[in-house]
Amino acid sequence: MKIIISCAITGSIHTPSMSAHLPFTAQDIAAQAIAAAQAGAAVLHLHARDPLDGRPSASVDHWRGFLPAISAGSDAVVNMTTGGSAVMTLDQRLAAPAHFAPEMCSLNMGTMNFALYPMAAKPRDWRFDWEEPFLKGSDDLVFKNTPRDIAGVLGLMGGKGARFEFECYDISHLYMLRHFVDRGLVAGPLFLQFVLGVLGGIAAEPEHLLQMKQTAEKLFPVFEWSVLAAGRRQMEFAAMAAAMGGHVRVGLEDNLYLERGVLAKSNAEQVAKVRGIAEALGRVVASPDEARALLGLKGRQVFA
Repeated sequence: MKIIISCAITGSIHTPSMSAHLPFTAQDIAAQAIAAAQAGAAVLHLHARDPLDGRPSASVDHWRGFLPAISAGSDAVVNMTTGGSAVMTLDQRLAAPAHFAPEMCSLNMGTMNFALYPMAAKPRDWRFDWEEPFLKGSDDLVFKNTPRDIAGVLGLMGGKGARFEFECYDISHLYMLRHFVDRGLVAGPLFLQFVLGVLGGIAAEPEHLLQMKQTAEKLFPVFEWSVLAAGRRQMEFAAMAAAMGGHVRVGLEDNLYLERGVLAKSNAEQVAKVRGIAEALGRVVASPDEARALLGLKGRQVFA
């Protein structure tokens, strides 16, 4: 059975100070994305950063800094975030995906608290002056994804031929997706990303993963599903998903470590590790074109 490995290269959660290996310049994002694809990632989940200060960015120019290099160096599926950062407006979050029209986008399925402030508790030398206040201020941070927002993303990006990684942080998000299926705004094949371990969403516990899968089976007759666990339980839940017949997502957006106390030196290290786990369980890693066929994507794009 084919397994799709997705890799989230750099996101809006971790800050550069937390790991010297987290890419934030265009050159590093491109290099790590290409290396992750070579290690076995069929799908690259991408965010942009300001190369001057590492801030999450919605700038089309910042995206243009690495997308052409990735498409020139890899045939992996490019999956652009529409979540961006919780402090961006929806229009900002959609600017680059609307411009580049990728074959795949992420879509968060509900408004939620997105509490990152425990990450600021450990003393460290902050590389940039925005990092510590940003994390500490997340005790009052709401990640806005209303039904109107979701419908807007579906209409705009679906109209450009994109398929979606439906990011579901809780059981309620699965019911919200069912609502949009019933409204005729979502058609299959569905690709569900169960996101566990974010404070504000469902916790990373085995029984919760089973409940997410069972609920999805009740709501959707046919779907592909994947799992990411934010933080220290990343590989544990990747192994569970692989053993249960699902797909997996790893990457430095979700977890900076390769194992307890050992920082991952690259996204490719995590991909190689999860590939080894999947293959030991008898799974066959999907190529990018096999992932495209499973997910019903419109086809590879070359960005300029």
